[in-house]
Amino acid sequence: MAHLMSFLIAFSLIAFAPFCLCDKANDGHLYPQFYDHSCPKAQQIVKSVVAKAVAKETRMAASLLRLHFHDCFVKGCDASLLLDSSGTIISEKRSNPNRNSARGFEVLDEIKSALEKECPQTVSCADLLALAARDSTVLTGGPSWEVPLGRRDSRDASLSGSNNNIPAPNNTFQTILTKFKLKGLDVVDLVALSGSHTIGDSRCTSFRQRLYNQSGNGQPDNTLDKSYAAQLRPRCPRSGGDQNLFFLDFVSPTKFDNAYYKNILASKGLLNSDQVLLTKNEASMELVKKYAENNKLFFRQFAKSMIKMGNITPLTGSKGEIRKHCRKVNK
Repeated sequence: MAHLMSFLIAFSLIAFAPFCLCDKANDGHLYPQFYDHSCPKAQQIVKSVVAKAVAKETRMAASLLRLHFHDCFVKGCDASLLLDSSGTIISEKRSNPNRNSARGFEVLDEIKSALEKECPQTVSCADLLALAARDSTVLTGGPSWEVPLGRRDSRDASLSGSNNNIPAPNNTFQTILTKFKLKGLDVVDLVALSGSHTIGDSRCTSFRQRLYNQSGNGQPDNTLDKSYAAQLRPRCPRSGGDQNLFFLDFVSPTKFDNAYYKNILASKGLLNSDQVLLTKNEASMELVKKYAENNKLFFRQFAKSMIKMGNITPLTGSKGEIRKHCRKVNK
């Protein structure tokens, strides 16, 4: 009998272990219920501020999604990107991929301020960035997913990491894939996550070479549809107009869908990094075709790949800190 009782106690401990209302990440793992006990309204607060910002300006959804990506590719998902320059910190906002283009920081300030009122020093900036990326996707018509939580915030930034680790629009396919692989992501993740270019804008400076001088021979990119190129040139001249904005997906620029992949198949991907998914690699070409014909498949994989990207070397347990303000480390 005593043996049976001890077995039942052990079994019940195992059975109910996942429902633990603890606020420490399980062995450094992230899990969606992390704030259920310590800040039950956290996700609701993030969602309401993001919804208000996106209602005011649809482009903000893409901007917030991009911040999460640019954060995770540098030192992991630790909100290092949100730090302003001060003391020994040189902000990642100054890097080539972020300068004059990373935006949405005021929205994150507003989320953080609301969270601090509700539950002081509980929810990390890294987590609110991951939640804002998911909510931005959903608000523009994309898939939803449960965001694993429990990341903590870094106490430093890496300007060099930001300059070197984030894939650039003019990188070769192989360079882009290598940058993904260094973060534990594969070709499936690369093609699925590139699908975030179904919303948002790009600057003329990011694709100008495709219009005038793709390979240094004074010729446009021959993988770019000629009529599409002709439409782009007036607002993206050989010189000047660097900051002029263009839809990444001209078919449905504010709707999260698979039109991005259909555009690529029609040689109308805006960035070099979009079009090479079709022209430079067999595996990625097949994936572009699959996602172009099956929106559900794209949505399912996008959600999976976002969870995977959000899991790049997070700080957990006693590492890092929970910042009071996302722009600066705690004193």
